[in-house]
Amino acid sequence: MTNMISAEGRKKLQERYDYLWENERPRMVKNMADAAAEGDRSENAEYIYSKKRLREIDRELKHLGDRLKVVKVVYPPLNPTSVSFGCWVTYEDENGDERCYQLVGPDEFDVSLGRISVDSPVGKALLGKKVDDEVTVKRPAGDLSVVITAVTSSKPGK
Repeated sequence: MTNMISAEGRKKLQERYDYLWENERPRMVKNMADAAAEGDRSENAEYIYSKKRLREIDRELKHLGDRLKVVKVVYPPLNPTSVSFGCWVTYEDENGDERCYQLVGPDEFDVSLGRISVDSPVGKALLGKKVDDEVTVKRPAGDLSVVITAVTSSKPGK
């Protein structure tokens, strides 16, 4: 897994970690203590739920903490000449359909926002390519041939 991340992505990871540590975890610890004070824990649904949720929070905190230690903030080039981390890439497929994606790290991809991971098949195929390059994307649904029409450092239309 790539350890690159955008500054915005790093900030979101840190905010999620801080929220879990400062809000969610203390709330679950309190819920567990309150539920335990009621007596029999084996049949206490609130206690059982809080204990389970606390384990989930601790797992997520460990994952986020481990990622925050190794990720490196990478900024896109101001005037990219080829596809690289952080760039916005516009391409046209065989049917004339145009798509635009930003290549980001695996911790921050969100296809609904137009952000795909550099580790994804599409991301890997696009890296290093230039405008007018024809690229074949290997997909489980079959190969897709696309032509890169634009590479920019900021989202087109902004």
